[in-house]
This record gives sequence, C-alpha cells and structure tokens, in this order.
Amino acid sequence: MRRRLIQSTLAVVLVVIAVFGVSLVIVETRTISSSAQERVDSEALRLASIVDSRIIGHEDITSEILKNQVTDERYAVIRIPGRAPIEIGTKPSGDVIHYTADGEEGETVTVQEPRSSVTKEVGRTLLIIAAVALLAIIAAVLLAVRQANRLASPLTDLAETAERLGSGDPRPRHKRYGVPELDRVADVLDGSAERIARMLTAERRLAADASHQLRTPLTALSMRLEEITLTDDPETVKEEATIALTQVERLTDVVERLLTNARDPRTGSAVSFDLDEVIKQQLEEWRPAYNSAGRAIVSSGKRHLRAVGTPGAVAQVLAALIENSLMHGGGTVALRTRVTGNQSVVEVTDEGPGVPTDLGARIFERAISGRNSTGIGLAVARDLAEADGGRLEMLQAQPPVFGLFLSRTPLKKPLTGEELEPTVR
Repeated sequence: MRRRLIQSTLAVVLVVIAVFGVSLVIVETRTISSSAQERVDSEALRLASIVDSRIIGHEDITSEILKNQVTDERYAVIRIPGRAPIEIGTKPSGDVIHYTADGEEGETVTVQEPRSSVTKEVGRTLLIIAAVALLAIIAAVLLAVRQANRLASPLTDLAETAERLGSGDPRPRHKRYGVPELDRVADVLDGSAERIARMLTAERRLAADASHQLRTPLTALSMRLEEITLTDDPETVKEEATIALTQVERLTDVVERLLTNARDPRTGSAVSFDLDEVIKQQLEEWRPAYNSAGRAIVSSGKRHLRAVGTPGAVAQVLAALIENSLMHGGGTVALRTRVTGNQSVVEVTDEGPGVPTDLGARIFERAISGRNSTGIGLAVARDLAEADGGRLEMLQAQPPVFGLFLSRTPLKKPLTGEELEPTVR
C-alpha cells in the first residue's frame, strides 16, 4: 500500500511538472529571445543618437571614442556617407541577433550580438526550472511517504489488533489515528474487544463458580455411594439411595442456577417455601462432615418460617456459610432463625476466631480470603441471595455472624410463637 501511494503521488506530480514545465520552458525561451532582441534594438538606436549629436557638433567619431558605448559582447558597425565604416568590438561568427538604426544625418548603425549568449541564458533558466522541478519531486516523495505512513501504519495496527483478538487477547488498545474512517474501525474493534473480554470473564467466572459449588455436593454424593457399596442391608441401601437421589436433584438445581446466573444474574425464580425444610436438609447433609471433625452443628429460633426465594439458591447460600465455618471456624456452628420487619433471617455463627479486621466487608469480594481459600464461596453466595431479592451480610466479625435476609410471606398456618432452644435437628 505504501508503494502504491508513493507511486500514485509521484505520477501526479510528474504529470503536473511535465505540463507546466514544458509550457514554462517555451514561454521563458521566447521571453529571453525577445528581451535580447529588444536590448540590441535599444543599443543601436542609442548609438545612432550619439553619432547624430557628434556629427551635428562636428566632433570626432572614432572607434576609440565610441567603444565605451557598446557592450563588450556586442559588435557595432557605423556607416557615415563619405567615410570608411567604423567597427566597434569583435565581429561574431555564426548565428547572430542584429538590428540596423538609421540616423538623422544619413548614417546607419548596425549592432550584432551572438545568439549563443541567448542560448546560455536559456540554459541557465532551464537549469533553474529543472532544480525547482527536482525539489518539487523530492517534496512530493517526502509528502507521499508521510501520507503513506499515516494511512498504512494505522492499518497495520488495526490488523495487529484484529489478530490479537483472534488469538484470545481481548485487551482494547484505545488508540486513535486522526482519520475518521480508521478511527471508526478502531472504535468497532475496541467495542468487540470489550465484549469478548466480558464474555471470557463470564465464562471463567462460571467455571470457577461451578467448580466451587459442585465440589461439596459431589463429595457428599460420593460418601453416600460408598455407604451403599459397604452395606448389604436392603433398607440401608434404599435409604442411602433415596438420599443420593435427593442430592442428585440438588446438583441439577445447582447447575441450572449457575447457568441462569451466568446468562443474567438478575434473573430469579423466587417462590414461597418453608425455610425449616431447607435448614433441615442442610443439617442432614453436613452433620457427617462435622461429626468427622469432632464438631457439632445445631439450629435454633422460630419454627414454620416461610420466605420468598429459590429453595436451591438458599440452600447453596447456607451451604457456603456452613462450609466456611467448617473450614475456617471452630467449635459448634449454630443456625438461628428470626423475624425482623417483613423479613425472615437465618444467622450462621461459630466459635472460631472470626474474620480478620483487615478484611472487613471485603470478605464478599471475589478472590478475597483470609486463610488461603479460593475466595469464591461468599461472593457466589451473595450473588445468589441478591438474585432473588434477598441479601447476605456479615453482622459481626468476631465471633463471626453472617445473616441471610429473605422476604417473608404470610404463613399458611398460624405461628405458635414458639422459641426453640439450641438443639440438634
């Protein structure tokens, strides 16, 4: 492209120089020739006037007296009736420019100039024109190179940007070139890069969330299947298989929920559900793990609470809090239910050291963890809670207390107002 731009610009300049240069040479040649003839004519008339005045004044007329009146390069012949011709200068050979002027006293004055002097002057003029044309060509080449670089370099940059996008590097360059058409292409490529970056971020986030959220249910399912392989009691097999099927359903719900959030995190499928059932299911699922760790998990608070949300999502939020308490907390883990205003609240607390003071509310940010974990669980839990109109908050850092707030609906049966003491369900 650079070569074509340079060649096209140079071709245009050469055509312009050829058209105007030839015309200028012709005009200048004629002008120089006419000017030389006018100078010869003027000198012949002037010399005739001098001769007239000397004849009238009866003064001497010799070549020595008149030689200063004739230019060195010219030759003059004065013919006075009754006298020998008077020659001034050296008679030129070859082609000449000449003019003969008649005096008032009958004399004639002929002035000649060699045409070679005109040829030299034309040559000098042609040299100047050629130098100017050469300078114009050099300037045109430099301008063409600059313009070619201005157009070709941005195209090369845009091609490299497109290649980077194709190779999986979606970083926008935000570089503009001062050419509206090229800047428009750069805008489109930067917009595409930002969209691709968002898509890749969403894909990576989905993969990380899926890995984190499926790890615990798969571990529990694996334990149930191991129980089935180690027993010959049909009733135990049936019971464990029923629990395993329930966990498979929960896995399916987890996957569907993750895919839904990946498409649109604001999309929820909130329904009215029994909060006790979700808490009971979480206690049953996590009790073996806590027993293995020599710890207890208990629940307390109001019974028969209903809430608005997605049961699977609420279960995942509670599972994330319970898992955090198992991994990072200590002592007994307690799930407490209460009512505040028009909301049902589930609090999860343990007897561990709590959240480090340097983290504070940042504990819900992705990749933020105080004890070398992934830092994904609480971030996913908060997203799940907010997708159904709820919220997840850290109510107290030390000892840790996390609260899941869910909208409450009227109960299908009256509340007994029974306050339960901490107990293992």
